[in-house]
Amino acid sequence: MEGNIVEAATILGKLIGAGLAMIGVIGGGIGIGVVSGGAVQAMGRNPDFSGTIQTNMILGIAFAEATAIYALVVALLILFVF
Repeated sequence: MEGNIVEAATILGKLIGAGLAMIGVIGGGIGIGVVSGGAVQAMGRNPDFSGTIQTNMILGIAFAEATAIYALVVALLILFVF
């Protein structure tokens, strides 16, 4: 009986830890929204530089997405490795 309680607590701890690690994905989503919104406004104000703005937007989205991927990797490590 005691072993089952310890095992259940360990599994619950892993799930809570993975859920808390996924909070970092919120920052990636907000960052992507801010970058995309700023790029659309900039392209609307100055259509001549759309190519340059779009290139910078894609780089900004990639960097914002990287933080979300790091949070996902940490959550998966918590679930399956520890």
